Amino acid sequence: MTRVFSGIKPTGHLTLGNYLGAMRQWAAVDQHQADALFCIVDLHGMTVDHDPARLRRLTRQGATLLLAAGLDPELCTVFVQSHVDEHARLSYVLECVATDGEMRRMIQYKEKSARERARGGSVRLSLLTYPVLMAADILAYGADEVPVGDDQAQHVELTRDLAVRFNQRYGHTFVVPRATLPQVAARVMNLQDPTSKMGKSEDSGPGIVYLLDEPDVVRRKVLRAVTDSGREVAYDREARPGVTNLLEILAACTGGNPEALGDAYESYGALKKDTADAVIEALRPVQARHKELCADPGYVEEVLQRGAQKARAMARPTVDSAYRAIGLLPPVAEPALNAAR
Repeated sequence: MTRVFSGIKPTGHLTLGNYLGAMRQWAAVDQHQADALFCIVDLHGMTVDHDPARLRRLTRQGATLLLAAGLDPELCTVFVQSHVDEHARLSYVLECVATDGEMRRMIQYKEKSARERARGGSVRLSLLTYPVLMAADILAYGADEVPVGDDQAQHVELTRDLAVRFNQRYGHTFVVPRATLPQVAARVMNLQDPTSKMGKSEDSGPGIVYLLDEPDVVRRKVLRAVTDSGREVAYDREARPGVTNLLEILAACTGGNPEALGDAYESYGALKKDTADAVIEALRPVQARHKELCADPGYVEEVLQRGAQKARAMARPTVDSAYRAIGLLPPVAEPALNAAR
């Protein structure tokens, strides 16, 4: 059976983009058709300045929302990255295979480091090296597929390069994964700036629909979405990014085709109204289930504990093999150690 791995970083409240671009497909397709692992990658949340209490809160909220979105721990493995030591163990080994040039070519590093420097801040080393940790997240489990948004495809390519390089130098150890991209709404854009991704790392903003936004808040944000000059409703990513974003969101929520939907509307107002209604309905069951899970925190804790145990058992053999392949001395067996004493 195909093995799938993907994760979400707890650097902000999860958004409509996270749901339409990833989480919904994980629940509807991946967990039923593959041996699937889904992870809150909390270690990645420390690559920039962060508040520890907020990181813990968002990690728990993210895990709860994954379950609320339909992930079933009986069908897939849901866990928190830092609960499985093999991620960090493998990351350093892969750093010894990666190059400085590869890290500095990563688009997200260029963008985020530029923002940090523009604010007068310093750039953490982990921001440069975290794509290697991401590679370790994937390779530790022998994942065949990594469902990601198009902004993360570069990181999967790096993972492939590192796996191939390691295998060639030290012997076949890793499965070489491939990225899989959702066909519709793979990258939901900001409602106020349709040329920018609807990112969860921003603290607030009228262009971001959060999964836990109240229906009236969702409606207000969608109705105030930026469109384009002129009045024509047409699907054209380059010339009409605002309208195209709304059409893609509507299509993703209703199962329609964004180009065909563009032909069905004569005004921006009607498109916005229908898009708002569709988003509210898409989020309604997620919000209801999230409320139920918050009333039973013990259940979420149990799911994460069992998920970490299962993930650890799956990752350890591969990571141990990588240690042996690269030349690290195996640890002394406990009975021999006791005898030596």
